[in-house]
Amino acid sequence: MAEQTEALIYAYQFDGEGGGKALDWQAINSQQDMTGMVWIHLDYTAPAAQEWLTRHSGLDEISVATLLADETRPRSIPVKDGLLLTLRGVNTNPGADPEDMVAVRIWTDGRRIITTRHRRLLTPHDIKETIEAGRGPCSVSEFIVDLSARLIERMADVIDDIDDVVDGFEDRVLTAEGFHLRSEIAQIRREAISLRRYLAPQREAMTRLYNERIEWLDDFSRMQLREIADRTTRYIEDLDSARERASVTQEELMSRLSEQMNNRMYVLSIVAALFLPLGFLTGLLGINVAGIPGENYEPAFLVFVCFLLVILGLQVWLLKKKRWM
Repeated sequence: MAEQTEALIYAYQFDGEGGGKALDWQAINSQQDMTGMVWIHLDYTAPAAQEWLTRHSGLDEISVATLLADETRPRSIPVKDGLLLTLRGVNTNPGADPEDMVAVRIWTDGRRIITTRHRRLLTPHDIKETIEAGRGPCSVSEFIVDLSARLIERMADVIDDIDDVVDGFEDRVLTAEGFHLRSEIAQIRREAISLRRYLAPQREAMTRLYNERIEWLDDFSRMQLREIADRTTRYIEDLDSARERASVTQEELMSRLSEQMNNRMYVLSIVAALFLPLGFLTGLLGINVAGIPGENYEPAFLVFVCFLLVILGLQVWLLKKKRWM
């Protein structure tokens, strides 16, 4: 019984007016008084859910395999007497990265809806609350539209955050510590790439869904799904724009870092060039052998220092004349 409780997240029998009655495993297995639309939401990793889908759900092997698959990509597939739909939503679990998107797998035949997931996803919970408040979907097509729209709406905040972060990078590139900012830009580019990886096939799944000739999918729902697909396209374009802007910012940052390095190397080269002949002369006169000029002449050191200053001045003049400094 405990395993069945863990497997069944929640289930509802819709009343067709926005509300519904909660169902337990006993009601699902007995299928007594289950008329109209029914929604069953399962944790596919639970053994009881796997057993029910395999032996008691009445689904074909392809549908069961899709509902139990660990790795999935967004897609829409018509199957015998039903439709398979896999979508992704942002990961809002504590400590998780939003771009590590959570998959929800959906099977429906226009009357019964079976959804599966492992990691917690807020969108089905939102629909559950609307059902309990009497404002839930009244048909399968409304359920699909509501679920798809809520998944996309939650992505909007994450994408807006990425845009804001990239805007901040563009302002900070002139003042921030370069090497630290470079790692932050690389991280935001990875997030944008990861989100786009799932959004692009999700748009294709929405496009294919509203083009499918499905009896229970009415024209108004098709229009709504088309709008969701268009909104997904806009989010993909925003991600592409953020990724390109981050790339340009990273190139600008690398250019500034390279320019700073060149300036530092230039200063060091000038210093080395100025002191190279001076070091040669002092080293030459520093050898401990007889016959050093000025050995017995008391002001020799002062004269030699003045000579070095003259050479240094001539070097500076020559470098400025050639515009090397």
